Amino acid sequence: MPEAHPDAPRSTDAASPAEPAYKALTNHLPEPRFVPLPGYTRVGEAQMLASAEAFYATMDRRRTTRHFATDPVPRRLIELAILTAGTAPSGAHRQPWRFVAIDDPALKAKIRAAAEEEELKTYRDRMTDEWREALHPLGTDHVKEHLTDAPWVVVLFAEKFGLRADGSHRKNYYVDESVGIAAGLFIAAIHTMGLVTLTHTPNPMGFLREVLGRGTNEKAVLVLPVGYPRPDARVPDLQRLPLDAIVQWNA
Repeated sequence: MPEAHPDAPRSTDAASPAEPAYKALTNHLPEPRFVPLPGYTRVGEAQMLASAEAFYATMDRRRTTRHFATDPVPRRLIELAILTAGTAPSGAHRQPWRFVAIDDPALKAKIRAAAEEEELKTYRDRMTDEWREALHPLGTDHVKEHLTDAPWVVVLFAEKFGLRADGSHRKNYYVDESVGIAAGLFIAAIHTMGLVTLTHTPNPMGFLREVLGRGTNEKAVLVLPVGYPRPDARVPDLQRLPLDAIVQWNA
């Protein structure tokens, strides 16, 4: 009887489907460990709908403001928002998000000074007419008082690749997608606890890695001031797209 080719599909018995050859490439690794799905209880459709409607109504009130009160916010609330963000799914479970939470006034002032320097160059020299026109309804400029007014500034970094103990690189997968999901969960957590935040993306952002002493394997993605809105806080008069503009059902 001829020997089976090493890449040929394996089968444990005649009734089992053939196993793809690629599975043999990880035979030297321990078997994956699984545990029961924790904490899930199936509820009725009426309860699901009520929960979904309530959550949507809460999130539909979310707005981005640049007017922050200086009132302090307990550190535990920031911890819980970051822990919530850390529940996000990620490519190969690499969890490539790193949060730097800052409440030190001197460090916030340093970040603001560096951000405004870069933003002034962007608004003055780097920005195209199309980009400037797109931002005009938002009323933004290079002045970023929210970076010193807000009691907390949270900077989200994406870990482009991991570093092993010996200094070698460990590849991360779907980094942008994973970090984006974590950012969304952080924003939702901040809003549902009664605070506000702003997704600030100074351009370019390399100065943040230097100011905050982060590794060269990390890339700043978002600056998120967090706090209470000022009593006189205002937001642009904008409307969100309706459902039929953002969804397609089947083909």
